Amino acid sequence: MFRYEMQAEIWVYPGKGGWHFVTLPAEFGARIRTAMAGMARPWGSLGVEAVIGETRWRTSLFPDKASGSLLLPIKASVRQREGLRAGDTAALAIEISL
Repeated sequence: MFRYEMQAEIWVYPGKGGWHFVTLPAEFGARIRTAMAGMARPWGSLGVEAVIGETRWRTSLFPDKASGSLLLPIKASVRQREGLRAGDTAALAIEISL
């Protein structure tokens, strides 16, 4: 298993729906892409486990053309449980089981 720990700011997608994301720091995005080479799903998504505080969930990372890194969607239930909102910096971990 690979585990990547980092901090990233939560932001809201400006379009319909109010989706919240973090953009992984470019260094981590590159390392995760390398570790998961050949494992991409539709739209280039990568299946991972994410951890913020005491909350762990299965999710996907998505490629982001603007930053060249990966995006992690942060579900409302996770934000509520951990007391987070847009503009907050979250300490998070991405775990990959190969």
